[in-house]
Amino acid sequence: MSTLGDDELSLVLKWVYDQNDRKSFSQVCKQWLRVEGLSRLSVRVLEPDLLPNFMPRFPNLLFFETQVFISDSHLEFVAKTCPRLQVLNLNLRKTREEFDEVDGISGFEDVGDDGISALANGCRNLTKALLRKRKNVGTVAVISLVKFCKNLTSLDLGRCDLVDDQAVEAIGCSNSIRVLNLEACSLITDHGLAVLATGLISRTLKKLILSECDRITDSGVSMLKHMCCLEELNLAECGPKITDSGGLAVSSLSSLKKLNLAWLINLSDVTVIAIAKNCMNLVAIDLTGCELVTGVGVREFGNHESLEYLVLASCHNICMNDLNIVVRCQSLRDIVLDKGLRMWIPMAMHVHISMFCQLHWR
Repeated sequence: MSTLGDDELSLVLKWVYDQNDRKSFSQVCKQWLRVEGLSRLSVRVLEPDLLPNFMPRFPNLLFFETQVFISDSHLEFVAKTCPRLQVLNLNLRKTREEFDEVDGISGFEDVGDDGISALANGCRNLTKALLRKRKNVGTVAVISLVKFCKNLTSLDLGRCDLVDDQAVEAIGCSNSIRVLNLEACSLITDHGLAVLATGLISRTLKKLILSECDRITDSGVSMLKHMCCLEELNLAECGPKITDSGGLAVSSLSSLKKLNLAWLINLSDVTVIAIAKNCMNLVAIDLTGCELVTGVGVREFGNHESLEYLVLASCHNICMNDLNIVVRCQSLRDIVLDKGLRMWIPMAMHVHISMFCQLHWR
């Protein structure tokens, strides 16, 4: 076996998929350890303080993940060690408060603009940056990602409290991002949405998550009608300032396939009817908690040709006759109803609905 070169060993290792087997492979001898390290494409880090001990073994990493706190200096080390990185997953498993409560590390400083900027500069092949719940990530980090990572296609900034309109302005200049998550980025306003809708990103963006962005209004939402490639839009829990005015603008997005309007309490049948008539490619819609929506609007989906998934949880103005019409939608596969209706719908109706689609309760 000593006559086998690194290239031959690498070819053998490509057939070893189980992580435990790969670990055993690396423990045979120093050569096998080196080859395993050179061929490793992904790593999940549980203890960032140990990075200097093992990361130099993996210079060809494409995927780096950690769900715990990691410092700027740690991320700078990753950038220098793994310049080929393509996917950065720093989605935090727990909030700072949960860490303090469970792990007692209240003094730890989590990664922020400096660390992300260093990584963006050092790993310019990055295609995905997932930074959910990283409270110190703000405008500088976002600007660096857009500036240096020209192939960036997916950016998750969900619950990053410092992300504001200035950061969104930088994102708007990207001509590569297809998936953007801004969930609960409460500093974003209508100005930010206008920039997204009119910037270069409007030509590439396919999925946009704005749930819990409660400063946006009809004015900003109405601008989204210019995003002609958008296939998925999530406006759940964005507050009472979104009404049928914004809803009608959304209905003009004929490219939409998935739409979440949950808990938009000022949307009515006017919006639902427009969506049913205009969004002919729609596959899924969530109307949970839209209390002004009635059977008049929902019945319009009875003739829809592509709808597969319909959520009507906490919609209390829907009756059995309405459901009878809705389930005639030939493409419908799943319908979600409020569990409070379960005892009021006769078993015969349960059976009838089940003949056409799967019935779920929430």
